Amino acid sequence: MLTDTLLLKARQGELNITGLISEAEKLASEGLIKQMITLYREWIENTKSPLVYAAYFNLGVALSNSGDMIGAEDAYRRAILFRHDFIQARFNLGLIFELQDRVNEALEQWKLILNAGDSILSTEKNIHLMALSKIAQYQPDFKIPSIKDKPLELSQSKLEEINQKTLLALELQEQDNIVEATKLFKEILLVNPAHFPSLYSLGVIASKNEENTEALSLIEKAIQVIPTYAPAHFAKAVILQALKRYNDALVSYQQALTINPDYLDAMNNRGNLLHEMKQYDLAFASFAEIIKRNPNADKALSNSGIILTLKNQYEESIDFFDRLLKANPDFDYARGLLFYSQLHCCDWSEYDKHSELINRGIQDGKRECKSLAFMAFSNSASDSLECAKIFASHFFPKKSKTLWNGERYNHKKIRIAYVSPDFRQHPVGHLMAGVIENHDKSKVETIAISIGIDDKSILRNRFIAAFSQFYDVQMKTSFEIAQLIRNLEVDILVDLAGYTADSRTDIFAYRPAPVQVNYLGYPGTMGLDYIDYILADRYVIPEEHKRFYTEKVAYMPHTYLPTDGNLKVSERTPTREEMNLPPQGVIFCSFNHDYKINPQMFSVWMRILEKVEGSVLWLMKLNEAAERNLKKEAKNRGINPDRLIFATRIPLIEDHLARYRLADIFLDTSPYNAHTTASDALFAGLPVLTYMGDTFSARVAGSLLNAIGVPELITHSLEEYEELAVKLALNSQMISELKEKLIANKESYPLFKTKLFAENLEEVFIEIVNLETAL
Repeated sequence: MLTDTLLLKARQGELNITGLISEAEKLASEGLIKQMITLYREWIENTKSPLVYAAYFNLGVALSNSGDMIGAEDAYRRAILFRHDFIQARFNLGLIFELQDRVNEALEQWKLILNAGDSILSTEKNIHLMALSKIAQYQPDFKIPSIKDKPLELSQSKLEEINQKTLLALELQEQDNIVEATKLFKEILLVNPAHFPSLYSLGVIASKNEENTEALSLIEKAIQVIPTYAPAHFAKAVILQALKRYNDALVSYQQALTINPDYLDAMNNRGNLLHEMKQYDLAFASFAEIIKRNPNADKALSNSGIILTLKNQYEESIDFFDRLLKANPDFDYARGLLFYSQLHCCDWSEYDKHSELINRGIQDGKRECKSLAFMAFSNSASDSLECAKIFASHFFPKKSKTLWNGERYNHKKIRIAYVSPDFRQHPVGHLMAGVIENHDKSKVETIAISIGIDDKSILRNRFIAAFSQFYDVQMKTSFEIAQLIRNLEVDILVDLAGYTADSRTDIFAYRPAPVQVNYLGYPGTMGLDYIDYILADRYVIPEEHKRFYTEKVAYMPHTYLPTDGNLKVSERTPTREEMNLPPQGVIFCSFNHDYKINPQMFSVWMRILEKVEGSVLWLMKLNEAAERNLKKEAKNRGINPDRLIFATRIPLIEDHLARYRLADIFLDTSPYNAHTTASDALFAGLPVLTYMGDTFSARVAGSLLNAIGVPELITHSLEEYEELAVKLALNSQMISELKEKLIANKESYPLFKTKLFAENLEEVFIEIVNLETAL
């Protein structure tokens, strides 16, 4: 029943488009069509939403179903007015004309569809092809020559039979009955090998099944039939992109745009391709073309913001994500994208609002925030699990093709393949190099599956020399990489990237190995049933937390985080003056990423500075906006902004480690701890004070402190953290003793014993393989 309250919500703009459609569907299910029409009209009259075209379209459907063809025509026309490429509305408008025997007007609408740019509708709902079939129904000779440009002699009855089969096949395809649709399309091609809808549809089907070679052949034949059909060139570009034939794909996107300069989806995909090619400026320009035509184009706004984050222009990205959220509040991960950029800038003006809405959305199963960004502000292990599962099911569902199907290998040495984009100058690279070098080649065979760039660095060369086999597969498709792994008969496949930059989770979705492991690069569950294990220790994942992980937990004996015992610290320690530090006073240090700093932790830090006279906080300078905002936040808390000192990057890691000697205490962040940074500080002999939270990422520093024998620096509340920081700062003898203890414990505790770590890792992997083989 349409209540006054619901109408009031529509009038006052309290219903978003999703809520409106949901309420309208409830009315329709109760047979209250008139009330549904009233609700749509009230909402449309009072809204300023750019998504009004969707409401007009649904209103048109309702009016058509109720027999009001004049009203339906008006609603569809208005939908098209607000979104010129809305081909579903054009198709339905044509049907309205057809019902009124206005065939020429119907044909005009259907012909306009053929070069429209709504790729989602064209590929999933087949509107382009249904329009083509409707045209053929009235104009059987409509621009469908044979492949050899010779007219095909078919009787009128045969043409009608083909049209009927085509419509049925398209309906079956839309209903996801791919087997029957494919059968009909192939039957049509036996009669007419140049039948465009069948060639095009079979190409799209093959592409979705990742049969890209066959898909390309079919689409190219379709293009021979109708060279001026822009979506066919678009489909060809998508296939070429999947095949990693990037330059050819760019040519095809451009051909689609030459035919239809307003093909916004081709512009968007071209931008995504340029992004994939790391040509960020050209990608940004492609998205800018879309926004120029449609300032509320949600995909282009999202992609523009993402490009800016990749260029470390977080402050500039905020504007795009803010516009995205206003244009489409329900756009996947929009709020999380905005919040994450704000966190990188230490802009906490909307911290409480965003964190509350994101947490509530995750609990409701919504795509509010990507899982890596969620770690920056959530201390809930259960919410982190839900966030990962939402993200995983959206982006990385299990593939229909499974490459390993229960076969057992009888290798003398187990074969361990590590998949990573970071066999280069990168924190993961620094952590793993020594481990790979110390693997016992008499027990294990190590294989590198490198999916990232070759930076020609010394570290890259160390990896190439250390692995038994090294495969640079950056330019291969994920399926080709998975096939390679299966052919290598890998026993245990390790993902060192998880959901971090340049990862390729879809490789694992093909199940190329009997055991697949999540390790190191991503500090949390991946929420996938085809990732079998997560490698951890009993500090980052205590027994009582196992239920928050979809993977089985395999425990390392000391800490899960590897270290490189070959690291060196420069003998020379720089002066305080050289580092722009004051000559006297306690130096608190936190070289963590800016997005890990939050208002609660920063308030604690400022209270510590207030209680320790003459002390300063030494932070890492990562961007101008973060520095500016942190100084502002310090001032707002009554602390002189000059007491925040910002360090710049130093080229050599040996020199970077040496400057840690100038600091007195490293103040860790929470709920996202320092990982490699904490390891570096401890290696240099700097005490790390941490607050151990509930998530994996909130417990890493505690794991490291236990592994080097200084658990007294682990606190379990922010109050305890603050109290201990002040206590240490006011007692220089305690700090000196802690530093001496760290230096001594480097020799006697396991944290920096790389060979021991490699041995333990091998034992865990061998145990996993034996266990899985016995099952």
